[in-house]
Amino acid sequence: MKRIVVSILLLGIVCQVSAQEKESSIPEVTVQGRFLELPIKKVNENITVVSREEIKNSPAKSVEELLAEITGFDIQRRGGNGVQADISLRGSSFEQVLILVNGIRMNDSQTGHNSMSLPFDLASVEKIEIIKGPAARRFGQNAYAGVVNIITKASSEEKAIVSASGGDYKTYSLGLGANFGNEKFSNFIQASSSSSDGYRHNTDYKINNLFYQNQFKINDGQLKFQAGIQEKKFGANGFYSSPTATEQYEETQASIVSLGYEQKFNHFNLNSNIYWRRGQDMYLFNREKPEIYRNMHIGNNVGAELNGSYSSSSGTTGLGVEFRKEFLASNNLGHRERFLTQVFFEHNFSLFQNKLQISPGISWANYDSVGDFFYPGLDIGFDFDENHKIYGNIAKVNRIPTFTDLYYVSKTEIGNPDLKPENAISSELGYRFQKNNFLGKVSVFNRTSENSIDWVKSTQNGIWAAENIGKIETNGVEVEVGQRFNSFVKSYSLGYTYLDSKAKQPLNLISRYVMENLRHQFVAKLENKFFKNFTNQLIYRCNERVTTGSYQLLDEKLGYDFKDLNVYVLVNNITNTNYTETFGVPMPKRWFHLGFTYKIGL
Repeated sequence: MKRIVVSILLLGIVCQVSAQEKESSIPEVTVQGRFLELPIKKVNENITVVSREEIKNSPAKSVEELLAEITGFDIQRRGGNGVQADISLRGSSFEQVLILVNGIRMNDSQTGHNSMSLPFDLASVEKIEIIKGPAARRFGQNAYAGVVNIITKASSEEKAIVSASGGDYKTYSLGLGANFGNEKFSNFIQASSSSSDGYRHNTDYKINNLFYQNQFKINDGQLKFQAGIQEKKFGANGFYSSPTATEQYEETQASIVSLGYEQKFNHFNLNSNIYWRRGQDMYLFNREKPEIYRNMHIGNNVGAELNGSYSSSSGTTGLGVEFRKEFLASNNLGHRERFLTQVFFEHNFSLFQNKLQISPGISWANYDSVGDFFYPGLDIGFDFDENHKIYGNIAKVNRIPTFTDLYYVSKTEIGNPDLKPENAISSELGYRFQKNNFLGKVSVFNRTSENSIDWVKSTQNGIWAAENIGKIETNGVEVEVGQRFNSFVKSYSLGYTYLDSKAKQPLNLISRYVMENLRHQFVAKLENKFFKNFTNQLIYRCNERVTTGSYQLLDEKLGYDFKDLNVYVLVNNITNTNYTETFGVPMPKRWFHLGFTYKIGL
């Protein structure tokens, strides 16, 4: 494996030298915030944007697999191809990362395990915007360690896209998507289905998605609508409870409906949304004997938000308000509900010919059953010139427990209705260099958490219990470099994250989530283009977890483009590595896929 890695890096260096006269500039990217849409160079946070082209060429089969290719993310999967995954960022728990679809939250109040139940496949994603670091003052609950905004797009280009793939373990996927309409009223619809017999006993799955989106342009504004549903059925061998529980089974549904309105009035911008997110989760301890133990949870989140920004000679002021009602009906957790009110405020100053940007802000949140929370924060950035930038930010964040944290009861787990909300002070200092085809970033960060929530037990044979485990100090360093070319080497990137996370009040407890973080993480990508129509991407990952040691993975995707046809071969885990990402669940070994996409004009 080491020889493979060295060869990849040497190849990149050699080709970099030969390609100096064929550089390709990095496209200008804008990031959509709650109040402002800014060029990425002007953002005073650690921002990563994954483009449509990067998604297309990646060997990932799902959004969570794509996120695993970005340093700082710890994707703790319990199966392959988007079956079930928890998203951790810089040592956070999976409940501390906010997942958005076109700006609408996908996290539910039952559990964060189902936050990645997205009603479309990876082929529908236009781009992904990632904020690393606290963003609660702009986005509220769950934006504790970061935000992932998954963006799809309705287009006026009238075309249909047919996709299909097959692979090991009788795996297949089928997809049909279409864009239609005109410049004023554009539409996108996509349906997809995927299935597999599973890579080991009781890991079979069946996933169906249906998604529709439109955009209606009006004078200096637009109306936006989206609706989608996902149905997922899968064997959950050892996923929960205990590794010896080999016959577990789960069925989930996730649906989302939202209507948005955006309008510009000279110096004033307005955007608003109303939304509904429904989640359904049915769990069987033994799929062949459902009478032994069965859980059914149905959750609904209904909300509305209104945001405005005003630009003047003193900068841009943003003010927003959100209301959300959370409902849950469960045979285990009971019938629960709570109401949330949030107010957001921020002002952006630009000084010294726009070289210095200062953005103080605060939000207030009130849960009717818990109380009031304040999320103050400050972002500062300074541009030495168009290529060099330093930035710093500091913020306070809070997260209230989910209904599972509070009330879940089984033979192996017990919730805690007396849990206190967890909170943290997060800070980061970073430097970013971008010139033509090159991008480099380095940052140091800290998160000091109080009343941290985790599921713990005192002995291997004990029961998992939700507890406030006290203070956790997390320090880290992150480095990223990348470069693009118009040559045999199309691009390369390297990323490294180091985490030092320590409990200040050690209780000699076994941690299920929070203290299972990665200590070292290294990600390398190399993309080549040859014979005009061929592209190949290799992705190498080396992860070292604090409890289970290190493992190395190598994935590859070879693609061929001919007019409107793309054919590809994808291989995950080329080196056949034995590894686990969470809870001791063995992950798939080498897995081959062969597929195609074909565009048809309408």
